[in-house]
Amino acid sequence: MRFRAFTALFLLVAAVALTSAPSPIFTARDKTFYADQRTASFVRPGLVITIDSATIAADGTVKARVKLTDPRGLPLDRLGITTPGPVNVSFIVATIPQGRTQYVAYTTRVQTSPITNQSETQAGCENNGVFAQVADGVYDYTFRTKAAAGIDRAATHTIGAYGSRNLSEFDMGTNYDDDVYSFVPDGSQVRVVRDVIKTASCNKCHDTLSMHGGSRRSMELCVMCHTPQTIDPDTGNTQDMPVLIHKIHMGSSLPSVKAGRKYVVIGNQQSVHDYSKVLMPPDARSCIVCHEQEGPNAASQANRLLAANRAACGACHDDLNFASGEAHPGLSQVSDSQCTNCHIPRGELELDASIFGAHTIPVNSGSLPGVAFTIERVDDTAAGKKPIVTFTVKDKSGAAILASKMDLLTLVMAGPAPDYKMTTNLDEDARSAEEIGPGTYRYTFKTMIPASARGTFALGIHGFRNVKILAGTKKEQTVRDAGSNKIVYFAVDDSLVAPRRTVVSMEKCNACHGRLLKHARFKPADKIEYCAMCHLTGFTDKDAEFRPKDAAPPSSLALGFMLHRVHRGRDLTRTYATYGTTSVHNFNIVGFPGDLRNCGACHVGGSEQLPLPEGLSSITTPAEFMDPTPPTSAACLGCHDTQSAAAHARTQTTSMGESCSVCHGPQAEFSVSRMHAR
Repeated sequence: MRFRAFTALFLLVAAVALTSAPSPIFTARDKTFYADQRTASFVRPGLVITIDSATIAADGTVKARVKLTDPRGLPLDRLGITTPGPVNVSFIVATIPQGRTQYVAYTTRVQTSPITNQSETQAGCENNGVFAQVADGVYDYTFRTKAAAGIDRAATHTIGAYGSRNLSEFDMGTNYDDDVYSFVPDGSQVRVVRDVIKTASCNKCHDTLSMHGGSRRSMELCVMCHTPQTIDPDTGNTQDMPVLIHKIHMGSSLPSVKAGRKYVVIGNQQSVHDYSKVLMPPDARSCIVCHEQEGPNAASQANRLLAANRAACGACHDDLNFASGEAHPGLSQVSDSQCTNCHIPRGELELDASIFGAHTIPVNSGSLPGVAFTIERVDDTAAGKKPIVTFTVKDKSGAAILASKMDLLTLVMAGPAPDYKMTTNLDEDARSAEEIGPGTYRYTFKTMIPASARGTFALGIHGFRNVKILAGTKKEQTVRDAGSNKIVYFAVDDSLVAPRRTVVSMEKCNACHGRLLKHARFKPADKIEYCAMCHLTGFTDKDAEFRPKDAAPPSSLALGFMLHRVHRGRDLTRTYATYGTTSVHNFNIVGFPGDLRNCGACHVGGSEQLPLPEGLSSITTPAEFMDPTPPTSAACLGCHDTQSAAAHARTQTTSMGESCSVCHGPQAEFSVSRMHAR
């Protein structure tokens, strides 16, 4: 009777825990968010792997205690019998030997290349040890691999675990997680770790780092296998993390790739990974985009950036031959012991041999005097008038800059909001503006605001000076010192000022791009709001100077359509190339580093949701299946570029407008969020 009473009480408590638990932790980005709640409560999707402890016995037996739960902490059955979905977990055990900074794995595998017939012993994993369940969701895993006799029991040892939970039968995909646990076998405190870059830094671009099928999700785990211990036998390329990651992110900018070779890694089951076309969103010299030196993403060993060594430096600068001294000022370098003699953290001059100096991006040089704009006021703003703009041009110290001495100084006008319906923007050279005070100018537009104009217009400014830095030295160069864009809004009639809607934010652009500065040679733009003033709904590359007369139909350069196409890049089914002033830009080689289904990586405030605001214009799209393309269709077809997608959009469009939001509205069965959920 007591047993039955206990069982009944347990079931009652469990039922209450499930039914009275807080709302699901999943967001609109997750498929589970839209699942039937009864099914979701039963399945309890998600996976959290936690390693609680580990030991290495005197005979070398390695044992780890691991806990498998859902995101609420409720236990999961590894075999998928008492809880839905089997959980497959693999393990790594490795050590950081005394005096070393990187791991050496005990779990290894021998990989033989069918190309070279060479074999390499690589860091690896195992999942064929012994599991023993000690409680609900808690298991002791005994490794099949044994630590060798005489291991250094005072050295840091780490257990890594990664796994997957298959819930595809419930239409909830496969859930992934990983964890690492460090300890010292003799029981002393862990003092040596490997913590150079935080996973959060990777996720600024990669939007949940998920390598090797999705289950490896943290840098803490990745660095356990990607060490000098692991060589690709097919190519001979090391898989050491500092080398591999630097080379991948340099990609198309590697000296070896520019010389005509490729950077290729051949992985599991002979899968070929060609990184020769990788384009890193920020300038590759922006080391601190990954190696964050301060803030919440700064790793405890972030200062490793400042420790020059042949592996890391030679990864990007792969035209150096340290043994012979070729391309290294004639100096052979047989070890890393003298690297920091020349390559100190920061020198006295930019562009010198120091770490920060050598990676200085000229347009970000601290020696530039800078250009700072303000727009003080705009008068005569009524339709049919020629606006009079009062603005300032000064350097970063506040000293006046002569407008006439600027190499480019342009005022731009566009309107009306919400999407600037003019077929072309109005821009005029303002270097002839009247000086009315030190650094303060007044300029009257030569072109009037159209007499029929209504609503809100925008007026912005861009420009630069060509400035010589490090004059008289071998590093002397001329740099375009561009000012940050400024924009003001005004009504051309009696209506209230209503700026163009906010669709994306510069903060989100710069999370990946570092500092987004486009068209630095001609029209420097560092504000997405400013980009919208030129990339109008009717803008194409039809009149581009570099465009051949026999080229294919012009490509649309309307901002929303273009950015969807650019970021979709290599996943497009059709060619998207645009002509510029001096070159053609093929965006089919662009690979978005994150998950394209995450619209929120760029969009703000739910701006991707339907319906879009009323009054938006159709997009001029001569190269597309529909021309012009209505605004909602243009946004969707920017990514979904197939003929069938265009046909679907056309069938949902009549003379009365688009009906997209009927099926794709926020509460509809095929809402934007639901269709992009993962």
